Amino acid sequence: MALFSSTTRAVPEEIGPVPRHIAIIMDGNGRWAKKRLMPRVFGHKKGVETLRDVVRACDELGVRFVTVFAFSSENWRRPPDEVSFLMGLFLQALQTEVEKMKRNNIRLKIIGDRARFSPELVMLIEAAEAGTAGNDGLTLTVAADYGGRWDIMNATRQLLAANPACATSLTEEDLAPYLAMAYAPEPDLFIRTGGEQRISNFLIWQLAYTELYFTDLAWPDFDRTALLQALSWYQGRERRFGRISEQLSSEAPDQA
Repeated sequence: MALFSSTTRAVPEEIGPVPRHIAIIMDGNGRWAKKRLMPRVFGHKKGVETLRDVVRACDELGVRFVTVFAFSSENWRRPPDEVSFLMGLFLQALQTEVEKMKRNNIRLKIIGDRARFSPELVMLIEAAEAGTAGNDGLTLTVAADYGGRWDIMNATRQLLAANPACATSLTEEDLAPYLAMAYAPEPDLFIRTGGEQRISNFLIWQLAYTELYFTDLAWPDFDRTALLQALSWYQGRERRFGRISEQLSSEAPDQA
């Protein structure tokens, strides 16, 4: 059974100044490198270092879930040498980072379609997830060969295989446990670096009520200061979930 419901109708019981869950599209790595007259792959390597620093900062700030878009279903269309490098970088990161995650009480989850990954990479993914499963600190989810539409279709197929009779009475609550991120609350804050302003097929079910933050900073330049700026912006948002401002005021605890 899922720990949290993924239904878009749910209103979180508690909305604090620090997001429980931050989702990130780490965009701009290749452009960051080209601007410095370096091959695109150097930007991806720097991006891994940035992710390490951001996860550490989120953990210190009290964020409980961080989900990053590492490789989309559409990224297979990139030049073969770049795809090969990204797969190798992913494999290398699993080999070098998991022990650090164990020491820092971070749980690792990988979501997406693993069918096109090499057997060695699948084996490392499974070992990394199993090795950090007992950690109860921040959960880092890496979306790899992932697409939001794939997620919904995959969940629907699983649900109908398990419960064929529900085909004519399917509800959001029925589908939610089969989604890739059924173990986590929906993201409170979405961050996309690199200047683009779209969600690019990332968590399209889960982002229904998420606050969307876009920055021109390339991902390798997204440091703790940039993260704090995003959190400051988030804290200025009024999260109504279909209600009106007056309802929020009436539901606020008495400050007297």
